[in-house]
Amino acid sequence: MPDILAAGVVAFRPGREVLLVHRPKYDDWSFPKGKLDRGEHAVAAAVREVAEETGLHVRLGPPLPSQRYPVARRMKTVHYWTGRVVGDDDVTGYRPNDEIDAAAWVPFDEARERLTYEHDRGTLDDALRVRRKTRAVVVLRHGQARSRSTWRGEDVARPLLRAGEHEADRLVTLLAAYDVTRIVTSTSTRCVQTVQPYAETTGYPVDLRPRLSEERATARSVHKVVEELFDAEEGGVLCTHRPVLPLVYDAAGLDGAFEDRPLEPAEMLVLHVRKGAVVAVERHRPRPTPA
Repeated sequence: MPDILAAGVVAFRPGREVLLVHRPKYDDWSFPKGKLDRGEHAVAAAVREVAEETGLHVRLGPPLPSQRYPVARRMKTVHYWTGRVVGDDDVTGYRPNDEIDAAAWVPFDEARERLTYEHDRGTLDDALRVRRKTRAVVVLRHGQARSRSTWRGEDVARPLLRAGEHEADRLVTLLAAYDVTRIVTSTSTRCVQTVQPYAETTGYPVDLRPRLSEERATARSVHKVVEELFDAEEGGVLCTHRPVLPLVYDAAGLDGAFEDRPLEPAEMLVLHVRKGAVVAVERHRPRPTPA
């Protein structure tokens, strides 16, 4: 049997406190977490579960090692991230229910004692090592587009396929999980269409950059955009093309680390940035739309 898949967040706030929840059914204290819905990406599930179990909206930070343990006659894998609350972090007004009857911010030392399971204590240790605040800079390759051989117009106007449009729709929850508020993209139609659903959902403006297109990108122009995103105090996404990605990696100081396995269409590289330096990297693709 395949593993049961779940996702959760080890959320921190100033004052050296971590967010824990109590489940009355098991009388245990743990981190907010839960099973993935059908067709749901773990990144989206992690944020959703925190909202459902605590009423708080979080943005994800660096990923943590997954947990894997037996549940009845199957195994369960739980994917974890660190996280920070976006907006109000007060849980005193949380309304208990049959699944979660308490949500609390707990000092680090006390959390170790309160956590019920040893594997959660290990996850807390992992999280404490990378708990310092970061921002996400997402490098995104556009979704699946019409092939050059079947397109009769100018290449900059080549659009997404229907599959690419579905990918763009499913990128919305992934980008939102990292609290992306700045959208920077190549002016090519296939790139604009890839970020458009997220822009329409959130209301954030799209910053069109001709010098991120295949035809006009240079090392200098790409470096300028990457530097802007690294220096910003908000999460951002940069959408561009496969031939331009090596220039992005060089500008980000990644030293060609991903040239042997280029991003697939609609795949994104999440760079967790602190003080202008990349401290963690992860990559994700939107899951296919369930049949």
